[in-house]
Amino acid sequence: MNATHVYVHVPFCARRCTYCDFSIAVRRRVPADEYLRALGREIERAGRPAAPETLYLGGGTPSLLGGAGIAEIASLLGVGREVVEFTVEANPDDVTAEAARAWAAADVTRLSIGAQSFDDRVLAWMHRTHDSGAIGRAVGTARAAGIRNLSLDLIFALPESLGRDFARDLAAAIACEPDHISLYGLTIEPGTALARQVERGACSAAPEGRYEEDYLQAHGTLETAGYRFYEVSNAARPGKEAVHNRAYWRLAPYMGFGPSAHSFDGTSRWWNEAAYARWRELLEQGQSPVAGREILSAPQRRLEQLYLGLRTSEGIEVTEALAEQIGRWVASGWAAWLSAGEAGAVGRGRAPCVPSDRPSPTAPADPARGDVPSDRPSPTAPADPARGDVPSDRPSPTVPADPAPRRVRLTPQGWLRLDALVASI
Repeated sequence: MNATHVYVHVPFCARRCTYCDFSIAVRRRVPADEYLRALGREIERAGRPAAPETLYLGGGTPSLLGGAGIAEIASLLGVGREVVEFTVEANPDDVTAEAARAWAAADVTRLSIGAQSFDDRVLAWMHRTHDSGAIGRAVGTARAAGIRNLSLDLIFALPESLGRDFARDLAAAIACEPDHISLYGLTIEPGTALARQVERGACSAAPEGRYEEDYLQAHGTLETAGYRFYEVSNAARPGKEAVHNRAYWRLAPYMGFGPSAHSFDGTSRWWNEAAYARWRELLEQGQSPVAGREILSAPQRRLEQLYLGLRTSEGIEVTEALAEQIGRWVASGWAAWLSAGEAGAVGRGRAPCVPSDRPSPTAPADPARGDVPSDRPSPTAPADPARGDVPSDRPSPTVPADPAPRRVRLTPQGWLRLDALVASI
């Protein structure tokens, strides 16, 4: 298979964060050479993708490989200056001047920096390896090396006992002037340190309403600062949307390498062994590291297109069969029809923006969780039909009469109910 979008999973972390249930390998010393040999075997076995358009190194903590390790991955894949976007996920304390210069020399164009919070107490509770000061230093170091396309991650809906000031964190992130900001709602996953804390009463989940309050606060604050949400978890300055992640949401083919990495050819999806040791062992034995495979039926593919389209500001094309149901969403304030100009922008490959003309973030919220292609949580909340979250008896508002294909996208309130809305149709 030849895909123009490539993902490489680098599983190593210096420590496991409180909330983390990802496929990682905690190591005091990163076995970079061992990992790169196994990765080279996998690429050779699968075939090097020709002329990748995007390359994304996720984890884990890819930045732990340093400058030389990242450059070696680019070499194994034959990636050079022709790549449109080359992203590396990085912890702030790994962004040294030496590493950043080496990444820039290897044609890295974008860093996704795991800030999570600018509160040192919160970072310590999360078991992060950096303090708040390291975030600003990382941003400055990357820019000095010539990597100017930067994204920051923030986590919201934290336990009340932490006393986290989310407005302060948003302001601090904006002050760093990144091109892109990703937001992830905290979820309590079984088997994590956080789940054990909750079980023994050491902390509790954020109260009902905090998730929606934080999420809508972020929308208002970031939009005022010039960012636009082009996907449920991601906001960017115009023209700085993540090219690689957009490929996932558009169901474009992609290749994945490394433990737990997924691949997709348009009809089939397959994934590697999650455990680093097992993945490496299979490759050393000359065997495939693939752990499973599924072939999407036509109905499954349509459902994925529906779900992924509704995750984005591009929305979906509405058929006659869906028009009445979508009309009820619009009446509830969870969706909005795209104008002819916005629909045209989608056809030309540009994403319309989700407007900020929405109610104040004071409405009662639901407990929320969901998944994105990179295995991170996203702000989607199950709705309660008994409470009227998915009404079926409201009159539909006027549907656009234009005979051309109609498109609809979810509002921020609709994104909070994404899973339930998709389930309702």
